Amino acid sequence: MNDTLRERWERLRERVDDACRAARRDPGEVTVLPVSKTFGPDVIQQTAEDLGWRRFGENKVQEIRDKAMALEETGPEIDWVMIGHLQTNKAGVVARLATEVQSLDRPKLAAALDRNLRAQGRTLDVLVQVKTSDEPSKYGLDPEQLLPFLEVLAGYPTLRVRGLMTLAINTSEADAVRGCFRRLRQLRDAAAAHGHDLPRLSMGMSGDFPLAIAEGATEVRIGTAIFGARPYPDSYYWPEASDGRGGTP
Repeated sequence: MNDTLRERWERLRERVDDACRAARRDPGEVTVLPVSKTFGPDVIQQTAEDLGWRRFGENKVQEIRDKAMALEETGPEIDWVMIGHLQTNKAGVVARLATEVQSLDRPKLAAALDRNLRAQGRTLDVLVQVKTSDEPSKYGLDPEQLLPFLEVLAGYPTLRVRGLMTLAINTSEADAVRGCFRRLRQLRDAAAAHGHDLPRLSMGMSGDFPLAIAEGATEVRIGTAIFGARPYPDSYYWPEASDGRGGTP
């Protein structure tokens, strides 16, 4: 599996670099966040040892908790990135174990994270998730609420706001997908005009990352293209959405 994983990574990185060059961008501007959901701690440990990765994206709090516990004694120290919808009542676990949350989308969650982070003497990098499509199954802050929300976040010193995140519409229409990514970049630029420094744009997954890179993504969230097919379908994460909420990273 190690050779296959390395080969997949090398092919993926080459595709990312090609997409950057096609968009007349420096490949060094775009990082890849490996999304390890459903893959066990043994895969993470082996990947960390063989490829030197220390940062992994997860959709479920339970997986972060279970994998962190499994790797606590024998595994490398991992930076866990929460990319899935985060329930407020699970903010304490994330505040304790994660180094970053990319799905911050409401004031109540921000307050819960801040409260738990203060209690633990920690800080957390966060990206604001913005809903750029009209799909009912998608989570995210309403675009019109971004500027007021950023003002709220300025009152929480434990939350270091680094940028924005979005999930594109689940469709085969490239123009519609690209429009979601373009919308996020435009929102970032508008926020910058109001004094908000949001250098990071996390957008694009295995099936659409070239479009995201063309629209300014600084990070793409990749799972299947690196780790292969998962043992569970998307409905494992989003049972209420038959099409899989947001698709597969």
